Amino acid sequence: MAAVLVVAAGLSLADRAGWLLADRPDADVYHLLTARVVRVFDGDTIEVDLPDHVVGTATTRVRLIGVDCPELARPGRSPAAAEPWAAEATDLTRETLAEGVVLLRLEPHQTRDAYRRLLAHVDLPDGASLAERLLEQGLARREDRWNHSMLLRYRQLELAARRAGRGMWTPEP
Repeated sequence: MAAVLVVAAGLSLADRAGWLLADRPDADVYHLLTARVVRVFDGDTIEVDLPDHVVGTATTRVRLIGVDCPELARPGRSPAAAEPWAAEATDLTRETLAEGVVLLRLEPHQTRDAYRRLLAHVDLPDGASLAERLLEQGLARREDRWNHSMLLRYRQLELAARRAGRGMWTPEP
């Protein structure tokens, strides 16, 4: 009986640490889970404090599904220079996530990208969408590479930003 209790306690601790998640689909692990943001890489990529059961790290890198922000300069990347509006998109993401808590919503048919980042819609504590804020400000383009439930909404937001001349859609003098 004591051995059973020890095994049960060990399994419970392993589950809390995220070690027993390796064979579970991402949607079962992360969908509708609240997480704390620990790092903002750029406008469309963040890191949260949840163990990544696929990569095997203590944190999970999350790529916003459905949008693409201009890229920051990174050593070793070609071209090395930052794209226009990359700093503004990154700043908006940092400012928006200053409270640090987000809700992850996954699309069950596509949960990872080629870099093994988790693909998710990222919602704020007030229910707003980070992707929608980026699109509204003209700091992201809609991304149709992965099918998702917000395709039409994101297309409408990008079009509105284009028509209003916001962000990357600002008319050139």
